Amino acid sequence: MQTGVVNVARALAERELSESLPRRWRHVTAVAAKAERLAPLLPAECDRHALVAAAVLHDVGYAPSVAETGFHPLDGARWLRSIEFDGRVAALVAHHTNAVVEAELRGLDAVLLAEFDQEDSPVTDLLWFCDLTTGPDGQEFSGHERIEEIRQRYEPGSVVRQFIDRSVGTFHEVAKRVGAQFPPVQPM
Repeated sequence: MQTGVVNVARALAERELSESLPRRWRHVTAVAAKAERLAPLLPAECDRHALVAAAVLHDVGYAPSVAETGFHPLDGARWLRSIEFDGRVAALVAHHTNAVVEAELRGLDAVLLAEFDQEDSPVTDLLWFCDLTTGPDGQEFSGHERIEEIRQRYEPGSVVRQFIDRSVGTFHEVAKRVGAQFPPVQPM
């Protein structure tokens, strides 16, 4: 998918992640490739573009030049806003993959919700699905495998582990919605 917003998103993500965080870059490019494959399932062109742009930018907040709070969804979305990138894409980045739950654990939920609208749409569901079925090196995972992989990487009691444990039910709900709305897509 070659459109203005998607091309700019790719260039920004590559600049910020490819050299400083090559493993994260592999994950991001695989999430974006999956989003590109699923985007035609969305009827509106603006939704297709938003999905792919958000997919390629969803982890830009990890970049050393972007990170400020240590909470990558908020850092990435704020950075996108600061460079006047598409506001909808910034909000999708801010709230990707149930970020509000991790924000609550970090004491940042009020800030996140005040600064960025949370979209409830098929675009959101597909973005989460793409992220949750792609491993850290870009490998294809089931949702269950991805959740277990994250659990293995983080210590019990850590913020990320608590976030994952609290979000599992929501992740499964999203997978069911994706499977119901887009029958060619296999649920997690």
